Amino acid sequence: MKTPILEVTDLAVAFDTEEGDVRAVDSVSFRLEKGGTLGIVGESGCGKSVTALSIMRLLPKPAARIVNGVAMFNGDDIFSLAPEALFRFRGRKISMIFQEPMTALNPVHSIGRQLVEVYDLHFDDMTSADKNDAALGMLDKVGIADAQTLLGKYPHQLSGGMRQRVMIAMALAAQPEVLIADEPTTALDVTVQAQILELIKSLQAQIGMSVILITHDLGVIAQNCDDAVVMYAGRVAERAPIRKLFRSPSHPYTQGLLSSMPSRAKTPKTMLPTIKGQVPSLLSMPEGCRFAARCPKAQQVCLQDIPNEVQMSEDHFSACWFSGGIPV
Repeated sequence: MKTPILEVTDLAVAFDTEEGDVRAVDSVSFRLEKGGTLGIVGESGCGKSVTALSIMRLLPKPAARIVNGVAMFNGDDIFSLAPEALFRFRGRKISMIFQEPMTALNPVHSIGRQLVEVYDLHFDDMTSADKNDAALGMLDKVGIADAQTLLGKYPHQLSGGMRQRVMIAMALAAQPEVLIADEPTTALDVTVQAQILELIKSLQAQIGMSVILITHDLGVIAQNCDDAVVMYAGRVAERAPIRKLFRSPSHPYTQGLLSSMPSRAKTPKTMLPTIKGQVPSLLSMPEGCRFAARCPKAQQVCLQDIPNEVQMSEDHFSACWFSGGIPV
């Protein structure tokens, strides 16, 4: 097994609400290998973005807090970093592309000012001219023509695809070792989606960074990732290399997701299978397996006890009572 650059173990995040504490993320574990791409996939509200914000230490305070777990980056615990160290850590070590660039970009500052700010924060020895040249170079790298003109524009003057390219340029300006891309193609048309994903892959190869790609689209995971984590209702259902996940899914939730995907092997003009039922509310999680109420294989034990993760093979894990693997 390769050496991980990032390893998250038993991460749990709670939100304070009027009804009490809500565990948005519970016992989440995974590892990201150096130079690899890890996909985190699941339905909206399953905890994907909260997991990413936890790693970046950007959870909204005081409403949200990390209540358990560690996140090790090259041997250092991110959750133990002092404020000054954390300030240097973000951007240089791990950077993030946020889900909606229109809200992530500052509407009252020009693109140039926001991009140059990255160099102001992380490269004290650069001159103003060097920073401007570096900003132009990054915009050119992400495929933006006439970068000089764009530096003076504001976010509302750009298309969704252009704003996303600017976000990528800002995220990669400090050449981070890990990039977290949170739904980087949301609200973009299919052609632009393909361009953005190909751009991230190309820049990854150039810089040699590792990538965490968060999405709800299994097709995106299949085409762009080496490994995947399937999340459901705040917990990890299954994690495995892409080939194993698609060829031999172990968890019933993963099986349901894959069976609902369109395929040429299926009979034309027939209804796609669906996963019946609704995701449980975070305010009233079931005692046992969170997928039990929707699972066609559920037994009494599933309703009563939370399943432990079992090992299907060296790098394939599933959290199901009936996966048949070896208890971890």
